Amino acid sequence: MKRYGQFCPIAKTAEILGDPWSILIVRELLLGSSRFSSLQRGLPKISPTVLNTRLKDLEACGVITKRPINGQRGHEYRLTPAGKELSSVVDALAVWGMRWARDEMDDDDVDVTFLMFDIQRNILLDQLPDGETVLCFQFPDLDQFGTWWLVCTEDDVDLCHQDPGKDVNAYITCQSRHMMEIWMGDLPLAAALKSETIKLLGEIAVCKRFSKWFPLSQAAVIPRPTATGLA
Repeated sequence: MKRYGQFCPIAKTAEILGDPWSILIVRELLLGSSRFSSLQRGLPKISPTVLNTRLKDLEACGVITKRPINGQRGHEYRLTPAGKELSSVVDALAVWGMRWARDEMDDDDVDVTFLMFDIQRNILLDQLPDGETVLCFQFPDLDQFGTWWLVCTEDDVDLCHQDPGKDVNAYITCQSRHMMEIWMGDLPLAAALKSETIKLLGEIAVCKRFSKWFPLSQAAVIPRPTATGLA
């Protein structure tokens, strides 16, 4: 852990959360992830070794706690009261990042694995037909991980990057960067549908309600700065 040698509370906070990945681990825990595997899905580019190290660091600093799971193998990670209090910090970072830190998005920033995991945990299941609904997202610009399936039931969504062997109710096709822009609110969904930047094919009951069950990222509503730098 980097030490700044200052008593300033900002410096002491940065010592705990300033390491690569630490604040994103807190983000994932705030969003409901609790198992090592679910943290990896939310942070697909982190190595298991680094994730394990960061979790130990956060536990040692009193931000998270690690507990065995009754009747199961493995552990779950939960935020302590100190960790939960970081919610407002993470929210403020999201607002600042959406307003000031996203002008230049490199190709490496278009992480379709994280995108699909974020879509998985935000889909509004009550806006889909009763029973099981299988959604297939296709990204024709990608050679790898270009097809994903979401198997949705009334109370769960299973994300697959290998064909689950089920009948598909709707296909959603889009370039990966455009899908990211739509999800983050940079490209209006209505305009993307009208221009067929995103294409829907399948059951009418699913496709017509796309904008209902596909809610966009929670950060998409954050207002952007105007040309003069004022909101």
